[in-house]
Amino acid sequence: MKLTKHAYKVTDEDIDGLRAAGLDDGEILEGVWVACQFNAVDRLADTFGLYDLMQLQEG
Repeated sequence: MKLTKHAYKVTDEDIDGLRAAGLDDGEILEGVWVACQFNAVDRLADTFGLYDLMQLQEG
């Protein structure tokens, strides 16, 4: 959620927490990449009204 709504607030401590949970830097990078791509596609769909046109379905 923080990455989606407030990416500028992600701190070194957040990343350290992920490392402490057992993730390595590659896994963290992949997770951030996936979240960024999802957010980009979601915003694109919202911008062009693709949900309203039923070109994409939520859920």
